[in-house]
Amino acid sequence: MAEFYLYRNARKNRQHSLNVDLNDEEMRSRYRFSNENIDRICDLIGGKIERSTQRSNALSVKLQVLITLRYLASGNFMQTVGDTFCVDKGTVSRVVKSVVSQLCSLKNRFITFPTTAEVVRREQNAFYNMHGFPCVIGCIDGTHVRILSPGSPAERDYVNRKNFHSINVQVTCDSRGLITSINAAWPGAAHDAHVFRSSAIGTYLDRHHRSLENGVLLGDSGYPCRTFLLTPYLNATYAVQERYNDSHSKTRCCIERLFSVWKRRFHILHAEIRLKPEKCSNVIIACAVLHNLAKLWGEPEVLPEDELRYVETPAYIGHQDGRGIRDHIANNYFDR
Repeated sequence: MAEFYLYRNARKNRQHSLNVDLNDEEMRSRYRFSNENIDRICDLIGGKIERSTQRSNALSVKLQVLITLRYLASGNFMQTVGDTFCVDKGTVSRVVKSVVSQLCSLKNRFITFPTTAEVVRREQNAFYNMHGFPCVIGCIDGTHVRILSPGSPAERDYVNRKNFHSINVQVTCDSRGLITSINAAWPGAAHDAHVFRSSAIGTYLDRHHRSLENGVLLGDSGYPCRTFLLTPYLNATYAVQERYNDSHSKTRCCIERLFSVWKRRFHILHAEIRLKPEKCSNVIIACAVLHNLAKLWGEPEVLPEDELRYVETPAYIGHQDGRGIRDHIANNYFDR
């Protein structure tokens, strides 16, 4: 019994000392937020995750937030995160589930699509000042987030065109790189156009868009060209069409850049989420909320060299020839 109390006290001391005297740069490298902004996250969700137990070893709100942020930022196994904080894997799992759920509840507060006339005009002006494309209120694209095989009858639905299991995540963004809508409910095999038609934002635009004054989204050729979603010319034959395509492509770069920044900030999106699909969707949405908070609160972007450089190489199954290996590397490491 004495050994147990010694262990428990040592663990509490270790937890308390983990982040004492860490400056903002050190906190950002571990958790992607400064000390002040981590406290702000605690203020946002603390009332919902604070443990009501009177036990002396209950996890504080801040420790729960730090555990979750470390899990999302590093993409490490829960066991590894638990070892860092001197808690077991089951505790990490419960904490992450609770904190992620509360972050998801903030979605409608911090992820908003431009609908008011004032915001629409502001975005149209901002996008036009970038590369001269008029009436744009956002850009849209899909990105695949790798997940563990769900091992269910619907498993094949999650195998995307690159032959790995994923969630097909649809995102729209504004001129500042803020996420303005997100749909993380569809398995990897779903086509971008189908995801858009079935999404809340697709339904909203279909019902409420009346004219160019309402604004348009820019999407790639995987989407149908609609009055509210403009795509490039597939075979531009005139100079005016080429200039249109050039401006379209340069303006759309903001969504590609957002994916890059988002996945660098939260490495779990760049690695593999080892949870059931529905829980993966919640993790993705929580990361979207945190991305917007980081932007709104002035957190610097994570530089590429700050990434965890080692990524497990997916197994290559196919003919052992140079072209097959080249395609395998290109598809797994250079596909957005």
